[in-house]
Amino acid sequence: SIRHAKPMCVGLNCALGAQHMVPFVERLSKVVECFMHVYSNAGLPNAMGGYDDTPEDMAEHNKVFFEKGWLNMVGGCCGSTPQHIKAIREMSSAYEPRKLPDVGRPKMWLSGLEDLVVDDVVNHLGYPFLNVGERCNISGSIRFKKLMMAGDYGTAMDIAKKQVEDGAHVIDINVDDGMLDGLAAMQKFVKIAVTEPEVSKVPFMLDASKFDIVLAGLKWCQGKCIINSISLKVGEELFKEQATLLKKHGAAIVVMAFDEDGQAATEDEKLRICKRSYDVLVNDVKFPPEDIIFDPNVLTIGTGMEEHNNYGVDFINATKRIKEECPYVKISGGISNLSFGFRGVTKIRESIHSVFLHHAILESGMDVGIVNAHEMIAFSELDPEFKATSENLVLNLGKGEEACEAMLELTKKEKAAIELRKKGGTAAAVKEKSWRDFDAIKRLEHALVNGISQYVIPDVEEARQGAEKPLHVIEGPLMDGMNVVGDLFGAGKMFLPQVIKSARVMKKAVAYLLPFMEEEKKEAMIAKGLDPNDFDENDDSNYAGKVLMATVKGDVHDIGKNIVAVVLGCNNYKVYDIGVMCSCEKILAAAKEYDVDVIGLSGLITPSLDEMVDVAKEMSKLGFKQPLLIGGATTSKMHTAVKVSPNYFSLEHPVIHVLDASRSVTVVSSLLGANKEEFTTDIMEEYDEMREDYYAGLEDRYFLDFDKAKDQKIKIDFDAVPPAPAPKKLGLTVIDYVSLADVVPYMDWNPFFQTWELRGRYPNRGYPKIFKDEAVGSEAKKLFDDAQAMMNEIIKDGSMSLKGVVGLFAANSSADGEDVHIYESEEARASGDILATYCMLRQQAEKESEDPYLSQADFVAPAGYKDHLGMFAVSCFGCGDLVDKYEADNDDYSKIMAQALADRFVEAFAEYLHREIRTEMWGYAPDENLAEEDLLKIKYAGIRPAPGYPSQPDHTEKSTMWEVIKAKELAGMELSESLSMLPASSVSALVFAHPESQY
Repeated sequence: SIRHAKPMCVGLNCALGAQHMVPFVERLSKVVECFMHVYSNAGLPNAMGGYDDTPEDMAEHNKVFFEKGWLNMVGGCCGSTPQHIKAIREMSSAYEPRKLPDVGRPKMWLSGLEDLVVDDVVNHLGYPFLNVGERCNISGSIRFKKLMMAGDYGTAMDIAKKQVEDGAHVIDINVDDGMLDGLAAMQKFVKIAVTEPEVSKVPFMLDASKFDIVLAGLKWCQGKCIINSISLKVGEELFKEQATLLKKHGAAIVVMAFDEDGQAATEDEKLRICKRSYDVLVNDVKFPPEDIIFDPNVLTIGTGMEEHNNYGVDFINATKRIKEECPYVKISGGISNLSFGFRGVTKIRESIHSVFLHHAILESGMDVGIVNAHEMIAFSELDPEFKATSENLVLNLGKGEEACEAMLELTKKEKAAIELRKKGGTAAAVKEKSWRDFDAIKRLEHALVNGISQYVIPDVEEARQGAEKPLHVIEGPLMDGMNVVGDLFGAGKMFLPQVIKSARVMKKAVAYLLPFMEEEKKEAMIAKGLDPNDFDENDDSNYAGKVLMATVKGDVHDIGKNIVAVVLGCNNYKVYDIGVMCSCEKILAAAKEYDVDVIGLSGLITPSLDEMVDVAKEMSKLGFKQPLLIGGATTSKMHTAVKVSPNYFSLEHPVIHVLDASRSVTVVSSLLGANKEEFTTDIMEEYDEMREDYYAGLEDRYFLDFDKAKDQKIKIDFDAVPPAPAPKKLGLTVIDYVSLADVVPYMDWNPFFQTWELRGRYPNRGYPKIFKDEAVGSEAKKLFDDAQAMMNEIIKDGSMSLKGVVGLFAANSSADGEDVHIYESEEARASGDILATYCMLRQQAEKESEDPYLSQADFVAPAGYKDHLGMFAVSCFGCGDLVDKYEADNDDYSKIMAQALADRFVEAFAEYLHREIRTEMWGYAPDENLAEEDLLKIKYAGIRPAPGYPSQPDHTEKSTMWEVIKAKELAGMELSESLSMLPASSVSALVFAHPESQY
């Protein structure tokens, strides 16, 4: 924001004590090219407005700045005295001042509320490309134009927010229209935009044909924005004046390929004008070259005019030459201009844009484009016919007008297909109207039972107008509908996906009615002479009970918890879902605050089991009386009975394992109903019996002494069956180029149906046979179709993305054969310089057969052999934002669907990546040619055990892996304190190549 002023010194002062400034000072010191200072307060003010830090305290708190070499000047602000300054001076005298950092080659560095280094940007399709959102442009969006003409700036702001959500890195703002006061409109729009954090977090591109309009907007912009545009068409002197003024304001600029003679159309003209502009800006104006973006003019192709056929090629070729002759500049273009002749046929335009960007970015280095990110399609995902036809048109391949004629024929076919789809849509609408003839009450009940949310708001409004009170709509048709849903679900005639859809309808209806109910309560209080602000918004009298739901500390998985919360909510229980990674203190504090009737704990990873035990102990210690429910993939009735229950169970407050969502309503209603004692007694007797059986079983189970287990290990002859060949490349590889579409063929859909609690019966248990199952087949197919629709939408809009890290290292088993040492290189192996050690566990439970007692260390050759070990961690990013969006829309069905799909994407990514490791990166199975179903059946060579799973049960090995492959630094993946991977949709594994390796 201030870098353009070239300050002598930049720093922080006041507001905080030195210890609270540490992360900000560290960040600044790494990027500031000038001197750095800190003038901190003597701590934070106390209750009386004074400051408590002594001179010694303040000096000690500043010490970290001196030790790290972050400062050139230091002083004190509020609360400091001459004695404080003296102490700081004495402390600092023993340290060297900060050295100015080497910032390297000049880079374009923009900012809104958040900074943006353009060279570091990778867009949602995986290209090194800055998406500039085009929808806040009057000439690019009819809807935006109508809103601006009507003065509806609030709704116009929603368009800006949507662009950021869809992947725009910068927002283009253009209010050019003959019927609009452009200067006033630009000022007002920018003034509002800078107050919207979701919008102003990205930089703005102020776009206008009149210089005074962009200047007016610039004066209201925080951070560092882009001005679009200036050019030599106004003459060299005025061009210099404009550039000088923009340089003073610190803006980056788009420079059009125009001069006094007009617009550049050919490759040579584009280069000539841009080079001349560059020389004037850099040499005369002293404009930073890294802040220049050239727009060499994207012109329309496919017009039927021969002279237009090469416009795409001219732009692509000119881009490369301009970047070679004008160091550090960026290249931009308005992509929609290219396909202007095919407007109205979206699929054709998207295909042309995808092909053009693919070649312009990857072959010539185009950096920036004004685009609709939501409509961008990956080159690899294009229909083959559309791709080939578009390439011929964009690259001007073929003879004469052949490419243009072929595109026109394809356009005719697409238009015909559009008309057919329209007719199909009309037919569907007629069919759907049959139940729309009911009265509003019956329509609402039908919508709830069938999960139709399309008409819920108008139907609820009609029902409200006919009801005495808004509450009667909830107590009447809405609850009647949900009671039917509950009965059908309980009887096994309705399945979980249907219940979630019904809940979505209910939530939207209640959300609409709430403001009317609150207003009614206020009016009633006023009529009684009471203060309307005193009414209790948390009146729980209408609920069947209150349930607290939480995922325990260290665990980030919540899809199962979310499903249970929805099902309970459908049955009129008020659910307080306090989220994931909840500490014991947070859970119990929330239980007290909300005065809940039942507490539910969820977890997926094995450390969560211990956390649940700790919560149960603390509940007993503090005298809690609520029943405790335990659920989640890693939990079991046996663990609950043996480990959790003894710490808290009584007839008043039992501990109960809940297998899945379908059991949750029965359990909670039994605990809060008249037959609670009988229900609890049965559970207690069952758990007592399970504990007895468990401990009796331990008496009959024997474990070998560790040394005996070692003696009976598998003995691999590494001379007869040598280690796999060395990987093609040792070290780390960041995997950020795999698209969602690439991994779809590797998806295993069976866990997806398990998430939704849809289980077919033999022989129709698994996918795709589940569709033939008499009980669940029909609903499974509907669910699968919904999943396919959302998956295709996610792939298209890039709302999720995949990233990971692969590490391939030299490795040998330790001298005792129990651990695996890894080495950074062959040289490190030769010198014994160990990079890290994986401590493997060995089986010790006695076996009736003569099978060996395995450890994964057995599959790595000892010293003297050149063996290797692979490892990877991968994640699916973006799910959290989608979940937040669906939560805001009260759409639990889509929320849970998104989470389930994120899990499928990342598991498929792991399968895809393991194949790449086997065939390419390590290359020990280069001729592998297995079908996808054979991959899921593990018919390939080698294994990939995951830390925390039975073959490698020690979660702490993840910490070693994270350090070795730099998963956080290179892929943005983190570990919680309980070693749960973040994001939640993540997979990690070791890769063993030896043919005798086994789980």
